[in-house]
Amino acid sequence: MPNAIAYLMLAIYPLVAVALFRKLPLQRAIIWTLLAGYLLLPRLTEFNLPLVPDMDKETIPSLAAAAMCMFLLGHRVNWLPRSWLARGLLAGYVFGVVPTVLTNGDPIVFEILANNDPIKFITAVLPGLSVRDLFSVMAHQVIVLLPFFLARQFLSSHDGMREVLLALVVGALGYSVLALIEVRFSPQTHTIVYGFLQHSFEQLIRGGGFRPIVFLEHALWVAFFFLTAVMAAASLWRAAQETDKRRWIICVIYLFVVLMLCKSLASFAYGLALTPLVLFAPMKLQIRIALIFATVAVMYPVLRNAGLVPLEAILEQAARINPARAQSLGFRFGNEEELLDRAAQRWLFGWGEWGRNLLRDAESGEIVSVPDGRWIIVFGSFGWVGYIAEMGLLAYPLVALWRISRRMDEAALSPFAAPLALMLSITMVDMLLNAVLTPYTWLVAGVLFGYVERVRGTFPDMQPRRLFASGPAIGRSAAHRNRRRTVL
Repeated sequence: MPNAIAYLMLAIYPLVAVALFRKLPLQRAIIWTLLAGYLLLPRLTEFNLPLVPDMDKETIPSLAAAAMCMFLLGHRVNWLPRSWLARGLLAGYVFGVVPTVLTNGDPIVFEILANNDPIKFITAVLPGLSVRDLFSVMAHQVIVLLPFFLARQFLSSHDGMREVLLALVVGALGYSVLALIEVRFSPQTHTIVYGFLQHSFEQLIRGGGFRPIVFLEHALWVAFFFLTAVMAAASLWRAAQETDKRRWIICVIYLFVVLMLCKSLASFAYGLALTPLVLFAPMKLQIRIALIFATVAVMYPVLRNAGLVPLEAILEQAARINPARAQSLGFRFGNEEELLDRAAQRWLFGWGEWGRNLLRDAESGEIVSVPDGRWIIVFGSFGWVGYIAEMGLLAYPLVALWRISRRMDEAALSPFAAPLALMLSITMVDMLLNAVLTPYTWLVAGVLFGYVERVRGTFPDMQPRRLFASGPAIGRSAAHRNRRRTVL
C-alpha cells in the first residue's frame, strides 16, 4: 500500500519539472524530467481520474515535459513526419485502438454451475469496453508517444544525442549507489521511502544474494538500465578526446561490474556481446547489426505462429548454461503458447484492456497466466494492428538510419547514432522476454528518427512562439538561459 510520500511525489513532480526547466538548458531539462521520473518515482502508485489515463510515474513526467516545452517556453512541436509510412504507423498506434474498443463491448462472465443444476452463480465479471473508454485509451497512446515527439524535435542533433547518452551515464552512476546498497543489504529502498515493496521478494533473491530493484518495476529492469549505461559510457569513450578517455573507460568498467552484480543473465550476455561492438566496431557494422536485431524482434510473432522458432533447442542450450534459467524460460514459452491461442480469437484488433487478453480460471475469474514479454501483451490487447504500429514505430528509425548510412561516408555519421541504434534494437529484442518498453526507449527512438530527418534535410523548422502575450516569468527566464548557455 503506497504511503503519503508516494502520492506526494507524484503530485509535486510537475513542480520538479518546472525547477528543471528553469535551471537547465532545454535539452537537459527534457531528458532529466523524463529520466528522473522513471528512476525515482514510485511504482504501482497512480491517480485514477475519470475519463483520463492513470497518472503514474510514466505519464506524469511525459506530460510535464511536454507542457513545459509548449505552454511555458512556447515551442511548437511538429507532430507529423513527412514520411507517409511513419504517418501511417502513428495513425495505427493512436487510432487503431478505436476498433479495439468498439469490438470489445461484451463483458466476460465467469460462472459456476451448481451440481449440474441449471442455476448459475456468477463469480466475476470483466466489463466490456464502452465509448467513454475510448478517449482514455487514445489519450494514453498519445501520452506514451510524447517523449518520442520531444526527442525528435529537440534532441536529435549531435549535441542532443550526446546529452542523451551522458544522462544515462550520470543517472547510472548515481543509481549504482542505491543498487549496491540493495545488493549488500537486500532490496528495501522502495519500502523505506514509499512504504511497500513493488514486486515479489522471492524474485529478488538470486545466486545466494540479492538483486537490486530500487524504484523500478523489477530487478531485470534495473539490470537492463545499467546495460544501456555501459553502452552509453562506451560510446562516450570512443568519441572523447584522448585526455578524457581514461575517465570514460573507468566508467565503462565500473558500470559493467554493477551490471554483473545485478545478476541478470540476459542483460549480462547483451553487455558481453555489445560493449566491444560499441567500443571498436565500425559504425556501419553497428547499424547493420542493430537492423538484424530489430528484424528478429519484429518477425518473432510470425515465426512463433508458423512454428519456426526452435523452442526445444533454445531450452536445451539454456539448460546447459543454467538449469534454473532454462526452467524459467520454459515457463515463459508455455505461457506464450496459451496467450497466443487466446489472442488468435481476436487477432486483428485484440481484446482491449481490463486484463481481457489474459487467461483466467473458468469459474473464479482469477488470472492463471503470466504475460512477461511486451510483444505478447500488445498482441493480445491490440491485435496485429497494435503490434505492427508499435514495433513499426520502434523499427522505422533503424531501417531509415541503415538506408542513409549506405550512402554516407562513415566519418559523416554522428558517432552517437550507431550506439543509440544498438541500444534501441537490443531493447526490442528484450521486449520478447520482458516488458521493458519505457519512456526512455521512446526517447531514443525519437532521437534517431529526428537524426535521420536532419540528414535527409526533411527536419521541420519550427520556430518558438509564445502562447501568452507577455510570457510567464519562467518562460522568459528559461529561454534567456538557453540562449546564453552552450550545451556541453
